[in-house]
Amino acid sequence: MGKQPIRTAMKVDLDKPANQQTGLHNRWHPDIPACDTITPGEPVNIECLDWTGGQIKNDDCANDMRDIDLTRVHYLTGPFHIETAEPGDVLVVEILDVQPFAERPWGFTGVFDRNNGGGFLDEFYPKAAKAIWDFEGIFCSSRHIPGVRFAGLIHPGILGCAPSAEVLAEWNRREGELIAAHAGKTVAKPPEPINVHAGSATGDLKAQVGREGARTIPGRPEHGGNCDIKNLSRGSKVYLPVHVPGAKFSVGDLHFSQGDGEISFCGAIEMAGVISLKFTVIKSGVAKMAMKSPIFHAGPVEPQFGPGRYLTFEGFSVDHEGKQHFLDATIAYRQTCLRVIEYLRRYGYDDYQIYLLLSCAPVQGHIAGIVDIPNACTTMGVPMDIFDFDIRPETEVVRKDRGKCAFTSDHK
Repeated sequence: MGKQPIRTAMKVDLDKPANQQTGLHNRWHPDIPACDTITPGEPVNIECLDWTGGQIKNDDCANDMRDIDLTRVHYLTGPFHIETAEPGDVLVVEILDVQPFAERPWGFTGVFDRNNGGGFLDEFYPKAAKAIWDFEGIFCSSRHIPGVRFAGLIHPGILGCAPSAEVLAEWNRREGELIAAHAGKTVAKPPEPINVHAGSATGDLKAQVGREGARTIPGRPEHGGNCDIKNLSRGSKVYLPVHVPGAKFSVGDLHFSQGDGEISFCGAIEMAGVISLKFTVIKSGVAKMAMKSPIFHAGPVEPQFGPGRYLTFEGFSVDHEGKQHFLDATIAYRQTCLRVIEYLRRYGYDDYQIYLLLSCAPVQGHIAGIVDIPNACTTMGVPMDIFDFDIRPETEVVRKDRGKCAFTSDHK
């Protein structure tokens, strides 16, 4: 007997509001009801909306990026009850495949307005902008960033199991302390009842999820979540601690491609699509591995640019005003990004186009040194073969009109 067709464990409706679909949720909470049950060893297809729930459109205006409602994201598909999984076990999630919907062969990369989300470089680029990417098989290109084409390293941005009540309380405690210590500055998001969506939960349970549920914006050590690891692609395995009976696994935030750091915040090529997964359970795996955070084993799929085909830029923990910081890798990586922008603008690109490109193209970000006081050193390797012109330093620069990304209607 041949293999049976892979079952679709959850479908989504691209034309229906996300908050009306009971197989989706946008908070982490142990009491959100499971939407389906999956047997270990059973491959399943799981459909996902893009992380904004369809708020961003395929057009040439970034008003939707400027005005996005960030209380509604991320919309995850799930949670799924995984048979035999119990607290203390490890859930092994094998990524078999990820694909965009055939009827939705495009995605988007965005820069949020500094007053509504911002991004890694919002001190320098405070306005909203976006680029639409068209998919052609494994490749993508954008009318908003011409002269660029590359293969996507397609992956989910979010994989995670539900927290227990105790783990959730710990998240809220420590993030609440951080918020209190930085009054007037957004350093974390507390539970937010407005626009909470808790799958099939209604009434008092939905209200409870709104009061207690953790926002899905950050990844967290106890369960993974929104880690945005670009190499978690097809063929990868993720090892997740289980905190509640049945694991209550959820997935979403599918990316066609992403650079290390996803620097513009909405920085991957965000898409709606289908992910195919298979689960196994390692009994008492948390204790066996002394696990305090997830582990992953990258698969064999990765864009191949060949030896010597990356142009690599350095940054140090000296900021743009010349202030010395002590071994600050965040400052160093921000400076690394700025060095790339300064270099590529010579070819005619607008800074925002480059900012978007570094967020979503498969750039390689690394910590080169973090022990040589006072300067941390970080690097970004830009694959030269994504361009249809030569960007090597020894070649003559040919500046051309490279068009523009999508800006807001009031952009100046």
